[in-house]
Amino acid sequence: MDPIQPPVENYANPKTCFFHVLFKGVALAFYILSALFIESFVIIFVVTVFLAAIDFWVVKNVSGRILVGLRWWNEVNDLGESVWKFESLDQESLSRLNKKDSWLFWWSLYLTAAAWIILGIFSLVRFQADYLLVVVVCLTLSIANIIGFTKCSKDAKKQFQQFATQTIASHVTSTISSAFSVV
Repeated sequence: MDPIQPPVENYANPKTCFFHVLFKGVALAFYILSALFIESFVIIFVVTVFLAAIDFWVVKNVSGRILVGLRWWNEVNDLGESVWKFESLDQESLSRLNKKDSWLFWWSLYLTAAAWIILGIFSLVRFQADYLLVVVVCLTLSIANIIGFTKCSKDAKKQFQQFATQTIASHVTSTISSAFSVV
């Protein structure tokens, strides 16, 4: 081992990382390569959207929890309003998450959306509205995960800041109380 270079950090969850990237890649690859081998647009649409939906579900319910410790969902309350709900690990557990796993999670989310945008531009340039529809559906699923996890990450940071503020305030209050009780 080279003493100058630090040891390379491995993925803590290689199987989760593999499936996190696999469904994104398969959906994109199928969409790109399907025009070469498949004549039916309906088959291309259904299979591509199905693969993108699987990717959406895996990211939202599995890899998001395991790789970055975040979970989000959307509920409709009694008034018919849409309410975003967020869950995250506690700050100590979040700090123990593997940085390489987290890096892969976030970059693959953004790169997949960028790839769908590029494919959408190609569909626009070639005047293929039907293929643009496939891209819009897949991009919508990808962006939904980006928005959900970004909001969840910000919510986790806000909750940690509130917890830290409350902890410090209660510690200061108890210190002041104990100082006055001694007098």
